[in-house]
Amino acid sequence: MPLTAAEIQEFAVSWYKKLDVHDPLAEYQDLMTDDVEFRFPEATVTGFAGYSDWYNRVISIFFDEVHTVKEATPEINGDEADVKVVVKWEASVWNPPEPSSKRIVLDAYQTWKVKRHPKTGKPAIAIYIVDDLKYYEGSATL
Repeated sequence: MPLTAAEIQEFAVSWYKKLDVHDPLAEYQDLMTDDVEFRFPEATVTGFAGYSDWYNRVISIFFDEVHTVKEATPEINGDEADVKVVVKWEASVWNPPEPSSKRIVLDAYQTWKVKRHPKTGKPAIAIYIVDDLKYYEGSATL
């Protein structure tokens, strides 16, 4: 069954809501293909195990996260799609022994490949690439 633009938009919004509340890892397993590849600015990871290591590291660094999907524009080819994603990311970070936390605010420009998950039939990330980060004025940086 072909993917739809509405389905991809809903999937992207749901993905980031899970990141905002630091959902348990098990919630992500059916949202990615077995051979998924994530290319983050700080690391490239593959598979659910690679994602798990990355996720456990970042949820211990960032808090008060808010992700707002500004764009999720798919180029659909049947049961897979290339998707241009722009997400505004806000997060706080505290680096001990600094007296206060800092706020990061940026737009992350990404390219995803989304496919239907063979088990669930729902959208799943096959490739997730962070192409660029554009910081807002006054934002702390990574």
